[in-house]
Amino acid sequence: MRKLYHNLEYINISQGKMRLYGWAAGAEPDQKVDFAVMDSDDHNIPYKMKTVNRPDVTRKVYHIKSTIRFGFVIEFEAQNDQVYRLKISSGEDTKIYTLTAQLIAYLSVRNNVQSTWSRIRNIHLLLEKRSTTNYSTFRQILQMQEKKVKREKLELHPDSPLFSIVIPLYATPERYLRELIESIEKQTYQKYEVCFADGSPEDQKLEELIGKYQKDNYRIRYQYLNGNFGISGNTNEAVKMASGDFIVLCDHDDLLSENALYELAKAVIENPECDCIYSDEDKIDETSKKYFDPHFKPDYNIDLLTSCNYICHIYAVRKSLVDKTGAFRSEYDGAQDHDFILRTTEQARQIVHIPKVLYHWRTHMASTAANPESKLYAFEAGKKAVRAHFERVWPQYKVEKVTDGASLGIYHTYFDVKEELISVIIPNKDHTEDLDKAIRSMIEKGSWKQLEFIIVENNSEKEETFAYYEKIQKEYSQVRVVYYEGGFNYSRINNFGAKYAKGRYLLLMNNDVELIEKDSMKEMMGYCQRDDVGIVGCRLLYEDDTIQHAGVIVGVSGIAGHAFKDHYSDEFNYFNRAVTVQDLSAVTAAVMLVKKEVYDEVGGLDESFEVAFNDIDFCLRVRDSGRLVVYNPYACFHHYESKSRGMEDTPEKQQRFRGEIVRFLKRHKDFLAKGDPMYNPNLTIADTDYNLRNLCFDKVGDPFYRNRQLHELLSLDSD
Repeated sequence: MRKLYHNLEYINISQGKMRLYGWAAGAEPDQKVDFAVMDSDDHNIPYKMKTVNRPDVTRKVYHIKSTIRFGFVIEFEAQNDQVYRLKISSGEDTKIYTLTAQLIAYLSVRNNVQSTWSRIRNIHLLLEKRSTTNYSTFRQILQMQEKKVKREKLELHPDSPLFSIVIPLYATPERYLRELIESIEKQTYQKYEVCFADGSPEDQKLEELIGKYQKDNYRIRYQYLNGNFGISGNTNEAVKMASGDFIVLCDHDDLLSENALYELAKAVIENPECDCIYSDEDKIDETSKKYFDPHFKPDYNIDLLTSCNYICHIYAVRKSLVDKTGAFRSEYDGAQDHDFILRTTEQARQIVHIPKVLYHWRTHMASTAANPESKLYAFEAGKKAVRAHFERVWPQYKVEKVTDGASLGIYHTYFDVKEELISVIIPNKDHTEDLDKAIRSMIEKGSWKQLEFIIVENNSEKEETFAYYEKIQKEYSQVRVVYYEGGFNYSRINNFGAKYAKGRYLLLMNNDVELIEKDSMKEMMGYCQRDDVGIVGCRLLYEDDTIQHAGVIVGVSGIAGHAFKDHYSDEFNYFNRAVTVQDLSAVTAAVMLVKKEVYDEVGGLDESFEVAFNDIDFCLRVRDSGRLVVYNPYACFHHYESKSRGMEDTPEKQQRFRGEIVRFLKRHKDFLAKGDPMYNPNLTIADTDYNLRNLCFDKVGDPFYRNRQLHELLSLDSD
């Protein structure tokens, strides 16, 4: 009988500390598990450990529901070039992980979709929903399906774009360069040129190798630079050689999908005003045989872009825009592409995202793709690029600092926000213990002091509730109770409370939340103050610190669903999206900050949505007005809502709920038909875990109508 179950899921090295993420459990739920960290001489070294609730492990290993904290985060001081060991023991069973550079690189970049949590969930989803698959299978099926589709031919008329692929070289391994050139020569769209600028030392220059290809391909251009001008300088020399309509960025050891230029050309022809184009990407190993870690991206997302360079590869930009904005800047070397993308997208007329993998990013131990620690200077340059963006675009809003976020390459921007009054609207019926906790946490724990609380009383029945109202209003002068008469209608209640607000900002808040991060309001206001932002949401955790809300994905799990719901809060989920500031299509109204003028402009919450979907509908209407909905995870609250709350358990409730579903579907039919632009059609609509969709069961290119139930509901009368 096994006495030890375990898995090491993720390793992160930053600022001289190594962090190990994983889980371990004994033969029985209460069996003790011991840990030790050792150096290469097997000497124990001190470490800190935090335990984490892992209900997935409990269900998988013991087939029970429990809040036992089987997850761990271990932290200790470490050096990059040293070997360490993690020893996990339970009973007579022992597992030792040897923490080598190769293991660190592998665990740092492997497909986040296939974390242990997701793999366990996938077992159930494959049986119950048949909605997920691994990337290798996904890629094979997609390739087979594409072969069956008759490809539309793009006529090479005078307006067809010429692409200049600019590639800086520096001591590039010959095998990688050959593979890159051959991937370009296989392109199904042949109106291109390749501009190589070689900054290699004299004894490593690549002129002879490229010359062999030039004999058969007139499109290849080469220049030896007689010196290394750095990544920006070398790239700029390649840009100077370009004569095309669009510049296409490519690293010297990566690969292009054979349809990459075809898809770029198609995007240009279908969108004549597009100035910038980017695609999805994956990674390829040193052997050029394994494709992994696919990054299926959202459509243009400026706040995700200021949090990390999610656009990355492939990126094409109109040459006239490059001439206007300037090419690469050496002071941002290491993050020169992030700076370049920020500057060009700022002035682009249209930015097009192609939701297909057109680029394969090479990973080896010296590359940032495989080992983030190999280029720490790049992340310092990235912080400078993000700060410079905000100073250009929003000079009226001072940036205090830009720091590392959840991991290297994710940036946390702190804004200098002037305090002003926020009106907190809290509907309430009895439940004064929860209400008191919500109010006191904001006043006593929070750093934002300019608050007024508008409690909207709705048909409370307990005498102690009204006694509490009198008490809390006497204790805090900023608390006011207003009385709403009528049956429960969440939208109408909030609209009623908003009429009493004195602040220019409204915070819609449930009565069962509690502030965790003291600067949450400052974090939310940092984004809500911008003219282009209408709504800001936050991260909500259940009492056991699993995620209740990390933004809303519209069109999944039926109508909409909370991203990464039930994942544990320390998990490194899909490209760290749960802990990264980004624009989304919707956030929950359990804690939602909105400008009052925006609230009034769109008519507040739609009162025809009495209980369900009112916040999602509100967010989509605010987006339709041209404003952004921002999710800020650094603002964090507990939400004590029961995980089983909201069941429609009476015929009346079921009829009302069905009517709200149909009303939502009919109003937002076009949005749902296209799919949530902040999600990706390659990801499943069966859950909110950012798993890959199962191509065997999903209709290709049809993100909405592959859900047959929704399609049928649209034919119903909303009345």
